[in-house]
Amino acid sequence: MDSHIFDDIRPFERGEMKFALNELLRDRHFNKMIGGFLPLPKVVRNALFKLLFVGIKTPLDFQVRFMKPIVRHILHKHANKASFEHDAICSKGNYSFISNHRDIVLDSAILSYLLYKSGFATTCEIAIGDNLLIYPWIKTLVRMNKAFIVRRSLKAKEMLESSRLMSSYIHYAVTQKKENLWIAQREGRAKDSSDQTQDSVLKMLAMGAELPPVESLRELNITPLTISYEYDPCDYLKAQEFQQRRDDASWKKSKQDDLDNMRIGIFGYKGHVHYHCAPCINEWIDELAELPKQEFYRVLAERITAEIHRGYMLYPCNFIAYDELNGTKHFADRYSAADVKKFDEYLNGQIAKVSVANPDVPFLRGRILTMYANPVENKLKSCGKV
Repeated sequence: MDSHIFDDIRPFERGEMKFALNELLRDRHFNKMIGGFLPLPKVVRNALFKLLFVGIKTPLDFQVRFMKPIVRHILHKHANKASFEHDAICSKGNYSFISNHRDIVLDSAILSYLLYKSGFATTCEIAIGDNLLIYPWIKTLVRMNKAFIVRRSLKAKEMLESSRLMSSYIHYAVTQKKENLWIAQREGRAKDSSDQTQDSVLKMLAMGAELPPVESLRELNITPLTISYEYDPCDYLKAQEFQQRRDDASWKKSKQDDLDNMRIGIFGYKGHVHYHCAPCINEWIDELAELPKQEFYRVLAERITAEIHRGYMLYPCNFIAYDELNGTKHFADRYSAADVKKFDEYLNGQIAKVSVANPDVPFLRGRILTMYANPVENKLKSCGKV
């Protein structure tokens, strides 16, 4: 396979990182942004970046030099713990992680940090939608950070070709480059935290190899990954969006909305963050191989969803939200009066941040409670307890 067909979407490769740095340093928007963090003369700041960049030849080098300490700092300052349960997979292997989606930037960044910290052979390449690449410098930066580009908002025929190219790249990255991959189980975040795997994601993944779907998916070593946040910093923004869509059917998110979600997701408080790896699904793929094609994708997507639900780490706030929404005390043994008081104060503080003209407080509270209650309900169902 000629790897040059991926040049427009793939991460930067060895030998391209210095060029990418120079692109960043020439970008006016990047300089304006970075000047807020490093208020130095531009010539001094650029010289400092070039000095820090000495020895960086690959995106992995870039992650270890820059992103690892940044993610570690974010977790130290804006979370109280980050844990990683990965006994079900081998640190010497490489995998395609399909996960629920909690944060635009950090889901994959934290995974790469945890993989590196846990002694895996490499970090992960990241699927990122081009709708988030608001400025050219963002596209340059994410490609330096092992991201490959998912093209959105294309016409049907263009979307099919784009999906085929991306799938081919994913197969190339896993089988030839021996990379790990991260991809969300659906397009966009589940605003109500009821995480469901779209079978279209699996169909896309199967397109990229000239093999039957069963064999094509098997070679990707697909692994369900569950991401659990004790607190979602963007919960009030998601609730606000629910009200905006309710009150105005024509409302659409702006570029500024996406930037706000990225900023608050990074710098907002998360509490305990937990990542849980299920076993690779290759045995399931073989077990379901005789099903008709559409049934195969549907059942496989349902199994991945259930595995992600089983992997949730649940916190007192999840059980409190479930009981409040359902008018029960079913999980009263999972939290204290102090936990209830703390979560109530948290909810009031988050709702106070909503910036719509006429905030509907009961509606907003209900939406946020639903976000925290759904993981409980889905885990119960996946474990056969509902």
